[in-house]
Amino acid sequence: MTVQQLWERRDAAIPRGVGNVTPLVLAKAEGALVWDPDGNQYIDFVGGIGVNNVGHRHPKVVAAIRRQLDEYLHGCFHVSIYEPYVALAEKINAIAPCPGPKKTMLANSGAEAVENAVKIARYATGKPGVICFEGGFHGRTLLGMALTSKVLPYKYKLGAHLQAIYRAQYPYCYRCPWGKEYPSCGVSCGREYFEDYFKYNTHPDEVAAIIIEPILGEGGFIAPPFEYMHQLRQLCEEHGIVLIADEVQSGIGRTGKMFALEHFGVQADIVTMAKSLGGGMPLSAICGKAALMDSVHPGGLGGTYGGNPVACAAALAVLEVIEQEDILARAEDLGINARRTLLALQDRFPAIGQMRGLGPMLAIELVSDPVSKQPAPELAKQLTAYCHAHGLLVLDCGTLGNNVRTLMPLVITDEQLQQGMDILAEGMEQLG
Repeated sequence: MTVQQLWERRDAAIPRGVGNVTPLVLAKAEGALVWDPDGNQYIDFVGGIGVNNVGHRHPKVVAAIRRQLDEYLHGCFHVSIYEPYVALAEKINAIAPCPGPKKTMLANSGAEAVENAVKIARYATGKPGVICFEGGFHGRTLLGMALTSKVLPYKYKLGAHLQAIYRAQYPYCYRCPWGKEYPSCGVSCGREYFEDYFKYNTHPDEVAAIIIEPILGEGGFIAPPFEYMHQLRQLCEEHGIVLIADEVQSGIGRTGKMFALEHFGVQADIVTMAKSLGGGMPLSAICGKAALMDSVHPGGLGGTYGGNPVACAAALAVLEVIEQEDILARAEDLGINARRTLLALQDRFPAIGQMRGLGPMLAIELVSDPVSKQPAPELAKQLTAYCHAHGLLVLDCGTLGNNVRTLMPLVITDEQLQQGMDILAEGMEQLG
């Protein structure tokens, strides 16, 4: 069957709302490389949108899946408990950036993790309100859409309006909403901002949780100032608000640390994770302070497939690989090398308004004018298309659609990384 024939079958069988962002047909994947049915090879800077931090089909992950297949595929944890679920919860409790004793429940997707985190916070506090942020992305379920900032394509005409959801400005220093400069601003987007926010939007006594991505994912790989996260932590403690860190895209080594929150030296009350946790299997986790997690009555949390044993086996192997193969150190080196290359590109091309991110979770923001910072989403689309045509898979992102991001598997070789960066540079040379 040809690539064209498969696309024709796809168009006939699958609704248009299930979008595709590249023309690639996947036939094989290994490490940081993928191939199409015609044998064309691509360097992968997408990683299944942040899912393959330990690479496509890591041998230890595949072996763990196969071992579990020989035992059982499904039992439903609510009916019969099994060791992989318990072992994974224990492992996550040991590494998640939450204070004190912790407990973990497992689900299927990042959106499910977010929904459960909010449910737990509302139950534990008895309050309805949730504060989220401009630029944030928290999933495509009803509550996930309501928390998500970008309208098209995620929310438009899909009924994403819910009560008691409040949106705050994210500290986006390149385009400061308050027109200030960091660090001379004194990080007034923290405590000072929320003092006014609570006067005009909602009272803190009505807020169950503040949910924040320590580095925006779909919103453009924007990280807040160091001081901001500390101020947010203090604010939550003073008002009895649950701080939820959404680490679905930024966790499991993506930023050179197991969780992006660790860069700030701050702990959350609840942390959500998914994507690379399962090594390619659908799995998410909600880890939080034991008192919070235990607040919900028995049966109030769960789902038929949550913590599927095969997915749990894969996740245990992922965490083992990260530890035994020193993936975090590798990720840190990748971040240094990728940052150096992208900064050099920024020096060459005025269309790159900013390079930013944490570790190897990096993005370049493209502008048509570096002075006015006019966004250039068309250039981002043209650049990703050029890269696809020349053997590099890379995606745009951001509410303004003008960022190009790196989500390469952390097992990528230095040679593959350089080849990918060379293609990106060639694209900028041709287009920028």
